[in-house]
Amino acid sequence: MPPGGDNRVMALKLFRTTGYSTLLMPGESRLATHPARLVAWASLWLALACNVAVWRLLAGSGELRVALASILIIGGGSAAFLSVFGWRRTLKLAVTVAILLAALVACGVWSQQLPIQQVWHGPSRALLPAWASFMRWQVLVLVLVLAVLPIVWLWNHPIRRLAGPTQLRSNLLGLLAGALLLAAGTALV
Repeated sequence: MPPGGDNRVMALKLFRTTGYSTLLMPGESRLATHPARLVAWASLWLALACNVAVWRLLAGSGELRVALASILIIGGGSAAFLSVFGWRRTLKLAVTVAILLAALVACGVWSQQLPIQQVWHGPSRALLPAWASFMRWQVLVLVLVLAVLPIVWLWNHPIRRLAGPTQLRSNLLGLLAGALLLAAGTALV
């Protein structure tokens, strides 16, 4: 073995075991989700799955205009909010908070049979479900499906690393798209 050869092997072994080798692997950037795509999927989940107006429309007791307006308002507002926090280190936490709050509000509106207009104009305390309602299996299943499963998927899913200017451009475009959707939904109400 040449002199210094042992040090090179040790250096390579140290490099491999510290986790820095994953920064250079080309597969990581292909497998990880782009932050803007995650913002879009989370906004779509909030606008469709966590939207009681859509549930009522599908059940036959809701209005199409109200459901469409709520989809645009919730989707646009959440896209704008999540785009502000669209950085790799803050995105998962922002999506977690948004999904958890949306699931709780959806459970509150659904279990109390509140009108959708109560969501936009009513006091915020009335929107959350009563604590006793968490003892019913229906509310627990709703929270499990609407919040727990997507949050577990989110935290086990990698997010792509982007350069600072690229990430900022993506966040600003998402903020603009979310604001346009929010304005269209507000005009529809």
